[in-house]
Amino acid sequence: MVDSRTAAHLLTQVAAFLELTGDSAFKARAYAQAARTILALEADDLRPLLERGELAKLPGIGPATLSVLRELVETGESRYLERLREGTPEGLLEMLRIPGLGLSKIRRIHEGLGVETVQALEEACRDGRVAALPKFGPKTAEKILKGIAFLRATGSRELNPPATAEGERLLALLRAHPPVDEAALAGSIRRRLETIGDVDLVAACDDPRAVAASVARGPGVRTVVGAGSASVGITWVDGRRLDLHCVTPPCFAPALWRATGNDAHVAQVLAVLEGRGLTMRGDELLDARGAAVPVPDEAALYAAAGLAWIPPELREGRGEVEAAAHGELPVLLTEDDIAGVLHCHSDYSDGSVSIEAMARAARARGWRYLGISDHSESAFYAGGVKADAILRQHEEIDALNASLAGEGFRVLKGIEADILQDGRIDYDEGILARFDYVIGSVHSRFNMDGAAMTARVLTALDSPFLTILGHPTGRLLLAREPYDIDMRAVLEKAAARRVAVELNADPHRLDLDWRMLREARDLGVTIEIGPDAHSPGGLDYMRTGVGIARKGWLRAADVLNTRDADAVIAFARARLTS
Repeated sequence: MVDSRTAAHLLTQVAAFLELTGDSAFKARAYAQAARTILALEADDLRPLLERGELAKLPGIGPATLSVLRELVETGESRYLERLREGTPEGLLEMLRIPGLGLSKIRRIHEGLGVETVQALEEACRDGRVAALPKFGPKTAEKILKGIAFLRATGSRELNPPATAEGERLLALLRAHPPVDEAALAGSIRRRLETIGDVDLVAACDDPRAVAASVARGPGVRTVVGAGSASVGITWVDGRRLDLHCVTPPCFAPALWRATGNDAHVAQVLAVLEGRGLTMRGDELLDARGAAVPVPDEAALYAAAGLAWIPPELREGRGEVEAAAHGELPVLLTEDDIAGVLHCHSDYSDGSVSIEAMARAARARGWRYLGISDHSESAFYAGGVKADAILRQHEEIDALNASLAGEGFRVLKGIEADILQDGRIDYDEGILARFDYVIGSVHSRFNMDGAAMTARVLTALDSPFLTILGHPTGRLLLAREPYDIDMRAVLEKAAARRVAVELNADPHRLDLDWRMLREARDLGVTIEIGPDAHSPGGLDYMRTGVGIARKGWLRAADVLNTRDADAVIAFARARLTS
């Protein structure tokens, strides 16, 4: 029996080998598309679909991919994949995960040096062989070494949205499992961390060991840790991991609490409980006599400790337990608090649709305004908008606003202007004065030393036209580290100059980091949450952004775009008169 996950994993491997060997970019894309199509089926057994001819009718499944699928279903293997694997060193696939190391460079390194593993690549970078390759040099070798270190540090983690989607898919399957009474996501997904290592699920059922064993025997499972117990670690053939904890119904709430908080949070709450004569034995709460204390939900557990209920996002052992004990937990921001969005792109620069299409999509999400902030002229790499086109864009926005006047929706005139190397904001003052607000972002020369980069951004904060500092550290999660910058100095000056700092909600960025958001809030910095949307679908990044804002202890009053459009414009104009 071959399930969707196993088949999709095999097709993805074929695509990766084709891409790596340079056989055919078209073929590689075709196999990658076929993998996505098959995975979406969520079928436990592809044989019936194959025999009825349904696989052949699916979009993206052509004769070649269908032939591979047929052989896999009938024999459990693929000779085509084996031929590709035999001709390609396995270590080259791992090299593709090194940030900044693309296909062509891997091929040239392999052909020029015979390097076939990440370890060998690291040695070749250190002893000068990589630097000696044509068109490489010492800087490229140093960059590869940093990429290798970054790969090892991040391991097999992935971005929040795909991991959450997988977690929700597994949760739905678990809830549909007949003996399961209740199930919930836990762990880093429930805490809404920016990157996720594995999916954590907790299930309530009358026979925990039987349910855990049943899930562990499911299709596509490669390894199981803890087989025979009620808590199992499962790894599927595509590398996805699940930690499943099954308990009896009375233990569900304590188990969910324990599986959600990080180690520090759990230890701190346990210490408070012990101070009140209560202990945890496994997933049971016991009083001083050893009798079980009923815990119908997490709020009851926190109440037993004399604590207010702590939202899952805050359970990181960073002062939330003490705040809960003193009634000082903030009322956290919610998605409903967002009035509009400001960091969005249209087809005037590198967005994919018109301003009107973006506005209609924003209105459909319940917001009252949309700010268009296309790239400025210096951003030639992103089709930056020249000064004369700005005038045309503003005329288009005026006309659109006239048509939307009766709908209670408004489009604001913004720009994402490059912060140039010397700290100036792109465009002259005459152009900058035309915008309702200005986002200033660093998009070049990321390798400046810390003092120079900090001075660059501090200079930009002096501009009276700057409303928002965009993605302030320049990081790309699992791909690029933040540039060297003194963020404490930046936040202090942003507070003094009344410049908002962005929490960029693009899942690849989530910048400012949530660990610094609380510090920014305490300094009095206003935070703007921007989707950095280049299409209508990108507007949905706000869900992730709000989750990160909650992790950073932000309240509605801390966020610029919880205010109405007039208040946003007033915030921007206040800088011009201060």
